[in-house]
Amino acid sequence: MGMIFDETYRPFFETVFQRPLYDPAYGACRVPLAAVASRTGKRAEAYRQASRGRIDAFESFTEPDSMPQLLDSGVDFVCVATPDDRHFAAARAALSAGMHLLVEKPSVLSLAELDELTRLAAEKNVLAKVVYHKLLDPDHKKLRTLVADDILSHINNGYCTLLEPKAISGSQFAEWITGRNPGTYVAVHYIKLIDFTFGGKLKSVQCTGQRGLVGPADGATWDSTQLRMIYEYDDGREAAFDIHTSWVTPDNFPGYVEQEVQFRFDNGVWNGHSRKRGVECTVEGRTPIEMKNSINNHYNGSFLEPWGERSQRGYGIEVLERFAREVAEVEFGGSADDRAARLAQARTLTYNDLSADRQVVATVQAMEAILARHASGTPNCVVNVNGARGGLELYAPGSAEGEVLYEPEV
Repeated sequence: MGMIFDETYRPFFETVFQRPLYDPAYGACRVPLAAVASRTGKRAEAYRQASRGRIDAFESFTEPDSMPQLLDSGVDFVCVATPDDRHFAAARAALSAGMHLLVEKPSVLSLAELDELTRLAAEKNVLAKVVYHKLLDPDHKKLRTLVADDILSHINNGYCTLLEPKAISGSQFAEWITGRNPGTYVAVHYIKLIDFTFGGKLKSVQCTGQRGLVGPADGATWDSTQLRMIYEYDDGREAAFDIHTSWVTPDNFPGYVEQEVQFRFDNGVWNGHSRKRGVECTVEGRTPIEMKNSINNHYNGSFLEPWGERSQRGYGIEVLERFAREVAEVEFGGSADDRAARLAQARTLTYNDLSADRQVVATVQAMEAILARHASGTPNCVVNVNGARGGLELYAPGSAEGEVLYEPEV
């Protein structure tokens, strides 16, 4: 019930409360927010009071057994928006109970966990999906279109950066940030963008980072990370991708985040910048702390429509609606006899199905292992993918013997 709920799930459920989903395949489909599970329930109760008339009445379950109560309350699908290192337990519980699942990125932190979730989804005949809302960013959709149409030919290399203000690590996420890193938290968006847009086979992962601002300089909590992935393509050529992330940018930075990408191809260059594509606004006494000078109206924005209606929309919300439509199509898009075929079709959507998340999770697991080794005194490790001894093999500098992190093929 934290920031991601307020920015995306809340406006989705409020919008669909006013206008049920509709498709000729399944007609009108209501999607009420039926129940929430959180640690203390304080934010849920505050939202219940503030949202009267804008959303359905919902139940609120709290610890120590919030998840079992939620699953016993009769819900049809479950959205997991906990801190990233708590995704797996909640996702496994939802799938084990036979619920469709939508989990925030990164889906899980290891391939063994991913294997378990995909196995459960197949066993229970339900959908298991992950949110990568940046794939629905209009700029990223256009990039993929140019690549798919072979207008931009053969990726050579790429660079991505995402910087967030100190308020993210220092206040909004302060309760769970210990031992975590911004690479897992936000670099994963670009890992998926690269993996989904360009294809190829992941070959190796390297990572380093900086500490000392949000945690001890010799601890396991990271201020910023620099990740490098090497991919190999069908013609044998390789491409390197560097992703730099930080959550200690000064709070008076003019944008909510700084997001920039450059991808180089045989025949062209793609440059993208989230702040410079938008607008700048200065309001005396409000910017750049309470409001930011640079506004991303594509991700999620509140608008007064020309016809007088107030709305909240953007690709951060669209990705949730798309998942609800996929569930509706599976359950109500035809006869019960054809449900298996509809389910199989929904699982082919590689932009969000957990079964298509293997190389992303492999990168996350490798990054976490490299940073853990770094924090314990052994920096500059590298993880090779699908080597002679296993799917993920970690090598420390000066050592010819690798540690197998995951044995099956990635």
